[in-house]
Amino acid sequence: MGCFTFVKVMMILFNLLIFIAGGALLGVGIWVSVDGGSFLKVIGSVSSSAMQFVNIGYFCIAIGAVLVILGFLGCYGAQKESKCLLMMFFVIVLIIFIAEVAAAVVALVYSSFAESLLRAWVTPVLQNDYGKQKDVTGIWNTTMSELKCCGFTNYTDFTDSYYFKNHGQTFPPFCCRNLTSDRVCNAIAAAESSVQGCFEQLFSILKENANIVGGIAVAICVLEIAAMAVSMYLYCKIDGKD
Repeated sequence: MGCFTFVKVMMILFNLLIFIAGGALLGVGIWVSVDGGSFLKVIGSVSSSAMQFVNIGYFCIAIGAVLVILGFLGCYGAQKESKCLLMMFFVIVLIIFIAEVAAAVVALVYSSFAESLLRAWVTPVLQNDYGKQKDVTGIWNTTMSELKCCGFTNYTDFTDSYYFKNHGQTFPPFCCRNLTSDRVCNAIAAAESSVQGCFEQLFSILKENANIVGGIAVAICVLEIAAMAVSMYLYCKIDGKD
């Protein structure tokens, strides 16, 4: 077996796995979005606040669709020795790789800028949608409950918000510690509690697990570089293959 044939077979098998995984993820995403109740019965009893099916479904659909497209282009392109499909595969992986590198640079070098961008997007959601939109409220409740945090920066993100105005000028209970039945989470209680914002809490967790996060990121980048190298090798060798 020549080098070209070996690389071609590996390319087909690898991308076939990607295609199958993407198809499975896409199917699960559609199932979750259409019928989250039956999905819940299959995986067991999980509270609605701990699992936001519509959002998870859409996320799975998006990732699954990308994997299906990549798997098809890589597998079919290698099988048919199509230079066009192989080039499309290379370009899509390259775009994903550049986007990941750009996001990492912004997050690491311009962390304050990234925080400002996130705050500009998140704060209006907390102000206008929390307590009104079920999905948004559920996601934030889960986040604040799991991370033991309040808002993006702190409890002040909810000042004059929809929730604040419709709950007797109080803040979500996650913003106060040691609440009792006769005490509400008002401005005084929230200020005394000094619950950390979710951004700082998440950033702290990422720093604590920097080695794991970095290792996963490096592994993904290596796989993407290898995929681009193999697809370009096949692209260049198709006309003069062994």
